[in-house]
Amino acid sequence: MAEAHEAVAFEFRVGAEGVNLNVSYDVFKALLYAGLRSWKLRCRRTMNSLYNTIYPGHPLFGIASCGIVYGLNTKGHDPSNGLIDWLDLHIFKRYFTPDNSKILACIVFGTGAYIVLVQIRQSALKKLFSYHGWMYQEHGKKMRFGTKLWGSLVKLLIGRNPSLYSYQSVLPTLPLPSLDDTLRRYLRTIRPLCNDEEYHRMVTLAEEFRETIGRKLQRYLWLKWLISTNYVSDWWEKFVYLRGRSPIMVNSNFYGLDTAYVRPTKIQTARAANIVCAAFQYRNELDHQNIKPLMVQNLIPLCSSQYERQFNTTRIPGKETDKLVHYSDSHHIAVYHKGRWYKVFMFYKDNLLQPCELQIQLDEIIKDPTLPCYGEEHLGALTAGERTLWAEAHQTYFSTGVNRSSLEAIEKAAFTLILDDEEYDIGVNTTDKFDTYARSVLHGKGYDRWFDKSLNFIISKNGVVGINVEHSWADAPVSVHLYEYMIAEDIVNFSYDELGNTRGTPRFVALKPIKLKWLIPEACNNMIEKSLAQAKNLYENVDLHVYVHNAYGKGFMKKCKLSPDAYIQMALQLAHYRDSGRFNLTYEASMTRLFRDGRTETVRSCSIESSQWVKSMENPTVTKNERIKLLRRACDYHQQQYRDAMTGKGIDRHLFCLYVLSKYLEIESPFLQQVLHEPWKLSTSQTPVTYDDQHLKRLMAKNPDVVARYGIINSHSLVPLGGGFGPVAADGYGVSYIIATEDLIYFHISSNRSAPETDSKRFGQRIRQAMEDMRALFDEESQNVDGFYEHKKI
Repeated sequence: MAEAHEAVAFEFRVGAEGVNLNVSYDVFKALLYAGLRSWKLRCRRTMNSLYNTIYPGHPLFGIASCGIVYGLNTKGHDPSNGLIDWLDLHIFKRYFTPDNSKILACIVFGTGAYIVLVQIRQSALKKLFSYHGWMYQEHGKKMRFGTKLWGSLVKLLIGRNPSLYSYQSVLPTLPLPSLDDTLRRYLRTIRPLCNDEEYHRMVTLAEEFRETIGRKLQRYLWLKWLISTNYVSDWWEKFVYLRGRSPIMVNSNFYGLDTAYVRPTKIQTARAANIVCAAFQYRNELDHQNIKPLMVQNLIPLCSSQYERQFNTTRIPGKETDKLVHYSDSHHIAVYHKGRWYKVFMFYKDNLLQPCELQIQLDEIIKDPTLPCYGEEHLGALTAGERTLWAEAHQTYFSTGVNRSSLEAIEKAAFTLILDDEEYDIGVNTTDKFDTYARSVLHGKGYDRWFDKSLNFIISKNGVVGINVEHSWADAPVSVHLYEYMIAEDIVNFSYDELGNTRGTPRFVALKPIKLKWLIPEACNNMIEKSLAQAKNLYENVDLHVYVHNAYGKGFMKKCKLSPDAYIQMALQLAHYRDSGRFNLTYEASMTRLFRDGRTETVRSCSIESSQWVKSMENPTVTKNERIKLLRRACDYHQQQYRDAMTGKGIDRHLFCLYVLSKYLEIESPFLQQVLHEPWKLSTSQTPVTYDDQHLKRLMAKNPDVVARYGIINSHSLVPLGGGFGPVAADGYGVSYIIATEDLIYFHISSNRSAPETDSKRFGQRIRQAMEDMRALFDEESQNVDGFYEHKKI
């Protein structure tokens, strides 16, 4: 490792021999080019902002509008009804010649008229996007005429070439539900969880809340709704994520795994180089807003605000609350390998490194014989332990000097890259080894990840990829979008040569990696080891199991005319009832990104309908036909709840905001205390797949030799194994599932070893049995029952 390169461009020393000025010219040039790139990026962002301001209009149409107005005026027609002449006479003739003043008056009127038309169009779109009745109707020929007319108007006004943030200004505001509706829906969801006495107690508490402080809190919340773009998201980020003082490792961060079907290389640095370059390529697309906003039914845009902090973002610890810091740009990554931290520049003379050039830099790190500084190897444990301890260490030992410079190199990096020293044998025939792989990506050894960074890319010694994501800046679907893009670029576009190395010929010799320096005193090292002990106690308690269900998948569920998500949720309800012997509060995450700055809402999967169906499955006297009817009814109600959550008619975020207000106003509410402290014994989430299938198809058409070499058939060949998160309740389960293909589902199940009631592998078997029992309902005999396929698909 070349130690000539320092972390700063200048080193100024005054000693006995006089003044010594040491200039690192390579780093100095890198900084100059970084400044040039940042300036270009700011200009591009300014232009994009102007473009988005008038979208779905276009600047060219504005210019054409001015030209038409001027042409009509010269022909003796006045489209302004005298306003152009007034502008000409009272403003422009004072400073310009008559000809020029007339032109300027026409330009001002033409521009103003076009802006007014754009504003009208934007207001119309915002009203149209506020309508969500289409979600509750059948699609196709049976859709109502009014909904078809609504769809036609949206298509007419929506525009043709949006950038990532073009629709942000026309997205509607998340509506505030009425207090009565929320309380009514809440009481309905807890009925299967309570006996009569408990239920009547909650009814009484809810009624007291409604008649006393509930209305007052609702009025205050209405004021917040009136002045904010989203009345939930800022409080959700602050109080759910940043105010938490417990470790974010396992408790907050989530993980994602590699694809199981294709192993492109076993060379660690080659895979890492491709992944990192693909991530920077994606970041460049984000910076230029070339990525299209996600659309529902290719018609309704989803909010894109969460993409803004995907890169160059870190979480800074505080004694009472953390803060999320996003940097406008970053030109390097932070790399961890065998206890050492490095800074690796990703640009050389304003050119992004190609994978073959980056692999050379990463090989330098692998070959480096330098030992870690004192305290450096376990330094990352500070981000894995209690937040208050990390905040104290951050302020005391990392606010000045070399420690501050090195820490800033990590915090200001685009993301962190972890070159792991372990191998993972994963594939279609090694599913029994998925658990070890998933545990490593979730928490590692407690010190070999930087859990505060928005993204940690983890590359095993044999080239298997994983991602660990800090949760406060965004939700899983945004990271999945990036992950799918990277995997496609890595395997299909960049690809590898016959030996497994990156392809291409280096254009230049880039800056060598800079090994970060640390001066860790004994007291700080003690804090590091204390944080590591906390992290170790936490991750050793995690019971994580990846259950692969390959008997059938969404193809069969669709044939039964049932929503795959609702079907799986019912299977989880049956499995959990058999595992615990009772019904429990169940969380399923849905998104509210149909609204500006929307994040998530809760779907309470345990309902009256689902409990009735579960009981019928445990009652041998109930016929198959009756069980099918109850299952359909439960799935329909679950879909109804999911649509309500997506359209701003959820329960839990509303009650959460009322609870926050009660704390601000120092008002005690027994009802809100009870609601907000109910444990989620089963917390679930579905990982979405295949955001941009067209992107992969273009890459496959461009690289047929790679497609043939790896046997890639379609997007299913590159579907990742999904990901997961830690258990939410101490004695509960966390379940994340990904519907990978028509016949394959991955379940990531987590629980705590210290809880005698839970066992992740046992719960995986419960899921398997529940899925088998549900399939048995729809055998050939059942299909002959009258009305089996009469159920309407919504």
